[in-house]
Amino acid sequence: MLVLHPSCAGLDVHKKSVVACCLKLEADGTQLQKTRTFGTTTIELLELLDWFSQEEVTIVAMESTGEYWKPVHNILEGQLEILLVNAQHVKHVPGRKTDVLDAQWLAELLQHGLLRASFIPPRAQRDLRDLTRQRSNLVRERASVINRLQKVLEAANLKLASVVSDIRGVSARQMLEAIIAGETDPQKLAELARGRMRAKRAELAKALKGQVRDQHCFLLTQHLAHLDFLDEQVEIFSSEIERQLKEGPSVNLVSPDPATKIGQALESSQNNFTPDPSTPATAVATLNWEEAVALLDTIPGIDRKVAQLLIAEIGIDMSRFPSAAHLASWAGVAPGNNRSAGKQLPGRISSGDRPVRKGLIQASHAAAKSKKSYLGALYTKLAGRRGKRRAIIAVAHSILVSVYYMFIRKEEYKELGYDYLDERKRGTITNRLIRRLERLGYQVNLKNPEPKLA
Repeated sequence: MLVLHPSCAGLDVHKKSVVACCLKLEADGTQLQKTRTFGTTTIELLELLDWFSQEEVTIVAMESTGEYWKPVHNILEGQLEILLVNAQHVKHVPGRKTDVLDAQWLAELLQHGLLRASFIPPRAQRDLRDLTRQRSNLVRERASVINRLQKVLEAANLKLASVVSDIRGVSARQMLEAIIAGETDPQKLAELARGRMRAKRAELAKALKGQVRDQHCFLLTQHLAHLDFLDEQVEIFSSEIERQLKEGPSVNLVSPDPATKIGQALESSQNNFTPDPSTPATAVATLNWEEAVALLDTIPGIDRKVAQLLIAEIGIDMSRFPSAAHLASWAGVAPGNNRSAGKQLPGRISSGDRPVRKGLIQASHAAAKSKKSYLGALYTKLAGRRGKRRAIIAVAHSILVSVYYMFIRKEEYKELGYDYLDERKRGTITNRLIRRLERLGYQVNLKNPEPKLA
């Protein structure tokens, strides 16, 4: 088998130890193999780097095992070429499972070029990703606290959540603080309503008649304090994210080869952009993070927070992805591929990058409700025929494909309109509707429609 890397190494990474197997092909064809075990402290990892330098190792492969690969990557980054591979793609021979054999197997696969590296973003993007993911964790934790707060209200016979849509609103917060202070008169509590909520004072008076005990007041106090703390943390993280976005690097945008990248993407996806085959594969402009957020904000359903999440996860340099279809598959919003004996079998979407998929699905739900938009029409068309869940994934796929070309071309989102899908198949739709009317006994005479005014 062809040897692509004469001097390489495989790492089996654990929490407290790293097993390294070094393979070196001599000029006479003899292959040398050396295996050593190192600790995972910084001093011991520096010893690992020195050993690689002595053995003239130029490229290293290791599995993406939780968070344990990051300390090793921090030491080796910039010194060696690193391939972070998916553990599912490197399954060892059953029955022979040891740390040494795992490292040796990785080294042998790397030596012959049989490993495919996972995407590791630059350091600045990794720092931004840590912030956006932690902010998402805080938002989820805040939702859990709100649910626990509602449980306490139910236990106290207070049906406030049945009348107030947002229990964190100004009116609801004042009512809760009054309940904690000892107010039990439902009429006085209902009078604390503000704005449009005052029209519901009669309903609030009924909902606020309960059986509140000291236990409930204590729990409400702690939950509200916890919510205030989480709100403060979310604001702090949002401010830091905004600061890093303004200081983020700029990227030279390179238009892809139309015959390979754009053509492949259009064959497997519905794209909102029409490629120009004459476009050369040269640098066309520069794009920074703040400009990228502004571009993404033009897509229906994507707000500033989702835009920040997408930039932190996929970046703005699309040259890392061979095509828009590859990016969609990496994010986990591409159709499943399960075909055998000429038959298309049910296929599930890939796991992909979970934060990206969650953000895209959130944006898809908002875009599906948009009036007179292409994404809303796409959801409506697919939801009745394929189901709502598949329709949401299709909308997420369309959004991500648009993001790919928007970053490449530094262009804002181009709205195709709600009737775009119908206009593409005007003749087919017309004939189908005529046949349906004729089956009902009608005679149909068509007139040319008047041209639309610009």
